[in-house]
Amino acid sequence: MPVRIRLSRGGAKKRPFYRIVVADSRRARDGKFIDQVGTYNPMLPKDSPERVKIDVEKTKDWMSKGAQPSDRVTLFLSKLGLVEKPAITEKTKKHLPKKKTQERLAAAKETEEASKNAEQKDDTAKVDEAPKTETPASEAPAEEASKNAEQKDDTAKVDEAPKTETPASEAPAEETISEKKKSTKSENAPDKNKKKTVKAESKSSDKKEVKKVR
Repeated sequence: MPVRIRLSRGGAKKRPFYRIVVADSRRARDGKFIDQVGTYNPMLPKDSPERVKIDVEKTKDWMSKGAQPSDRVTLFLSKLGLVEKPAITEKTKKHLPKKKTQERLAAAKETEEASKNAEQKDDTAKVDEAPKTETPASEAPAEEASKNAEQKDDTAKVDEAPKTETPASEAPAEETISEKKKSTKSENAPDKNKKKTVKAESKSSDKKEVKKVR
């Protein structure tokens, strides 16, 4: 009878667990089996050592007796070095886009790459055109120190200048005050003259009255 080393499914819904068994190829997938060789748990990560467990001695014994492993089991055994890795056939290309869409995508990629290259060239050209006569780092602090010294000298000169000078805002105010005083004096002068004339007239009138009375 043809004996196969294959997977037998167990576990729950959406949580599969497989046993690697030696069974008759005419039996059902999850039916009776002759011997169990290992286990396979796809729910575990690929790096986990508990994902695939195989008894190497049993598998060698059954393969020597003529048992043939299935495609999936041959992959497991090839990782252990017991069997050569099988040639994986090319998958169908139905999931890929059609030729026209592929050509459009390729053209779009080419245009994007060309634009990126042009931008990079422009950036490099701008960098090359930038002025190269920049002052070195050693000269910069010396220039800053000289500038600071000049600023200090200017501030010292400003502080030493005479502080008794009248501000520009006060000068016109004093001029206006002096002008007002002169105008008031000139206005008061005719009033005094008027008073003198009035007094003189009053005295003359008094003298005339005294003469008449005599």
